[in-house]
Amino acid sequence: MTARRFASQLGCSLAGALLLAGFSASATLAQDHDHMAASQHQPQTAEQRRQGNVLVQTVRDATERFRNVSVAQNEGYGLVFGCVSGGDYGAMGLHFANPALLGDGKIDATKPEIVLYEPASNGRLRITGADYLVFAADWDKTHTSAPELNGQLFHFFEAPNRFGLPPFYTLHVWAWKDNPNGTFTNWNPNVSCDAFDGKDN
Repeated sequence: MTARRFASQLGCSLAGALLLAGFSASATLAQDHDHMAASQHQPQTAEQRRQGNVLVQTVRDATERFRNVSVAQNEGYGLVFGCVSGGDYGAMGLHFANPALLGDGKIDATKPEIVLYEPASNGRLRITGADYLVFAADWDKTHTSAPELNGQLFHFFEAPNRFGLPPFYTLHVWAWKDNPNGTFTNWNPNVSCDAFDGKDN
């Protein structure tokens, strides 16, 4: 499946969450993500930390309005993967994806492809961060290295993968929820799917 075709199908499947089965909430899924985050546990220089802080603030500025999930929905974002949990690894939470941005082959810190939320016990959704995703076929056409934002390298996922996606690059930015494992790692032990009721608001 091509990246563009997938993005088109994703747009048609937001309401039905066609890819729920592709995002398994299993420990093996957690392992797939965790080993790709290992490099981000290495010590960072002062400049890398400064650039990372700038990126976090950029994400906060870009997603401030999405603290109200209905605003994100009105701008084309929709729940596609249910609530992604990795057991002992923590969770990623709810992914609200924008198919138009997923299919454009670009990375723009002010326009995240995915906005991340956590279900709260009162039935509301709390924004936790953003997930930047670009399909490798689109990115590699015009680039010779993996994408990065403010010095933060994206993780690469080959195909076949348990997400059911074409090869892709991804970067999580936990701009609204502290992550003791690192602001740019995939799993957040402070995020839980326990309160998820299967609804998107």
